[in-house]
Amino acid sequence: MKQTMVARVQRYLARRRALGYKLHTEGLLLLNFARYADRSGPCGPLTRAIALRWATFPPHAKQAYRARRLETLRIFARYQAVVEPGTEIPPRHVLGGGYRRRPPHLFTRAQICHLLQQTDTLNGRLRPLTYRTLIGLLACSGLRISEALALTTEDVNLDQGVLFVRQSKYQHSRLVPLHRSVLLHLRRYARRRHQSLSHAQNFFVSDNGQALGYFNVCRTFRRLACALTPSNGRPNVRLHDLRHTFACRVLLRWQRSRRGVAGRIATLSRFLGHTHLRDTYWYLSAFPELLQQAVCNVPPFVSSSP
Repeated sequence: MKQTMVARVQRYLARRRALGYKLHTEGLLLLNFARYADRSGPCGPLTRAIALRWATFPPHAKQAYRARRLETLRIFARYQAVVEPGTEIPPRHVLGGGYRRRPPHLFTRAQICHLLQQTDTLNGRLRPLTYRTLIGLLACSGLRISEALALTTEDVNLDQGVLFVRQSKYQHSRLVPLHRSVLLHLRRYARRRHQSLSHAQNFFVSDNGQALGYFNVCRTFRRLACALTPSNGRPNVRLHDLRHTFACRVLLRWQRSRRGVAGRIATLSRFLGHTHLRDTYWYLSAFPELLQQAVCNVPPFVSSSP
């Protein structure tokens, strides 16, 4: 019996994920391709023709999106060609470059204050304080939103002032020290949360004690930030821009210090949970104009570590 493309992709994803790769977006794209391929005809090996037909959908999609679809498929095809020699690997860059890091929006202090004030407009007993504390923590620690939402009560050590981030991106764990000013707000939230939801496992929870969902948090954040105009051409500011803002503020403060930035990038890289130093150096290479402007006009936002 011939195997389906869905079966091929599922086997590939299982093996990659066993190595520690999460492949959330890539997995959805590949399964979408697999279902498309199985509907298109006989369940033979992957071909360049069907790869290009799928990658160029939908017709109105931007070039970069199509290129990313094809690049995701190329990675799968290279693997599949080893176990199934009849597999054809799509040509590289035939649809252009698939990945380009766009400059993020850098929040000003006034914009962050606006976000925190807007949380008072939310309904619920605990919900306004939950979002106020969550947004404040992201701005002052540089955590990824997925890392903050995954925190349990055991991961938040309010006595020692340390967060334990478990099995984050690429299955890496790390300790994140917090400034005492951040701890004051976390303790306040923990007290309010414990009064009615003492048995909840997650640190940030909804009013019924359930873990906050990623998409619901993003939707609520867009509502809170609807009055803010992005500085990078995107339609909306993003939660992840709080992490970028934190990193840039730290670099700005270091630039102004006597010691400077040299030799300290590795510290920030580890603090942010970057796997490669180049991901941290990107802030220096991608925003020289923005950084210079911030040095001259914007006071440092965070006073927390690193």
